Amino acid sequence: MSIGCRSLRVTDRGGELLAVDFLEVADGETLAVLGPNGAGKSTLLRALAHLEPRAARAEVLLDGEPAAPAQLRTAVAAVLQRPVLQRTSVLDNAAAGLRLRGTPRARARRLARPWLDALGIAHLADRHARTLSGGEAQRVAIARALAVESRVLLLDEPFAGLDATTRADLIADLRTALDRSTAAVVLVTHDRDEAAALAHRTALLLRGRIRQLGTTADVLDSPADPECARLLGYTTHLPPELTGHDVLLVARPERCRLLAVTDPATTRRIKWGVAPAGTEVVVPGTLRRVVPLGGTTRVDVDTAAGSVAVLTTAEVTTAPGGPVCVAVDARDARECPPPG
Repeated sequence: MSIGCRSLRVTDRGGELLAVDFLEVADGETLAVLGPNGAGKSTLLRALAHLEPRAARAEVLLDGEPAAPAQLRTAVAAVLQRPVLQRTSVLDNAAAGLRLRGTPRARARRLARPWLDALGIAHLADRHARTLSGGEAQRVAIARALAVESRVLLLDEPFAGLDATTRADLIADLRTALDRSTAAVVLVTHDRDEAAALAHRTALLLRGRIRQLGTTADVLDSPADPECARLLGYTTHLPPELTGHDVLLVARPERCRLLAVTDPATTRRIKWGVAPAGTEVVVPGTLRRVVPLGGTTRVDVDTAAGSVAVLTTAEVTTAPGGPVCVAVDARDARECPPPG
């Protein structure tokens, strides 16, 4: 069963918070909705579940047809940022959704148990839910949602607040669980790595509008405009006045290199599209600051068109105030035309 919306508008105090003309997620597909805080991601999720009272106009679709709230209640399961568990065992919590839908307790527990196993917490089945860690509680909430075999699964930043190791483990286990499911899944996140790991397609939501939509690989590799580029981690922006290219070039800081130079005049500019393989875009600047970040070092460089950042694992030998160059392999830079 697919889920989608048409002519969705959410307003508050006369301002438009969300405007989506059309969106559809097919059965068996996972769509990541990626955006910064306040972009309207959770609002979109609530609107799809008919839980957003501020939706001034909205047509939620199931299999392409308008759906009533009663239909959505039986078709949709949701997992929130902070899991809400009952004061009972892990297994009974995982079976709670089935019980609410009238499934006898023994059968509900039997149907829920494989999802605990799929999410790596079968050994916790008899534990009391209040003894769980945050990551374990989130796994129980996901198992509960999957156990009812709803046709639509809405995930609202399910990895928020988890430590890095727990988050990575849960992402891997959720990927395995989703491979077993035929549900249409909408995953709200602000993390591109979560989208890359879990989603077939990704929508970039900025200020309540879907700015870019496509396969996850295409969206993450080819930002549509400078704002999308920043959201996707392409935060080193090299404007035409620095590169001689026709449009803005963007790159991820970790794909840039810092060059110590004694003569900035050796910097060369290339013309995009005719440069030989391996050619670099190189721009001169002045090293402003060096910030150690554990395994990497952030270096901020002031250029004629503003500050750019480099993330490097190499030793930085130039002192602040010294001349440097920022180099980007042509294959790691992306053309980024202005919006519109």
